[in-house]
Amino acid sequence: MFQNNSGAGAPPVSFDDSPRFEEVSLSIQGSWPALQKMVKTLHKVGFAEPNDWSQPQPSGDRWVTVLIRRVRLD
Repeated sequence: MFQNNSGAGAPPVSFDDSPRFEEVSLSIQGSWPALQKMVKTLHKVGFAEPNDWSQPQPSGDRWVTVLIRRVRLD
């Protein structure tokens, strides 16, 4: 039953329908007050929770915070 008698090899069938993801990092750089304002603004529009951002780190005379998100590719 279910035999392939055509003589030609059929390509393998892939049953891997799992979604593919990739990590993307977003950063905000600026003064301390500007950083806080931007994180709060992005929270208000539903983009990210404030606690999703990394702990702000000094970078010269500025501050930087990073958000890492997983993006579904299909």
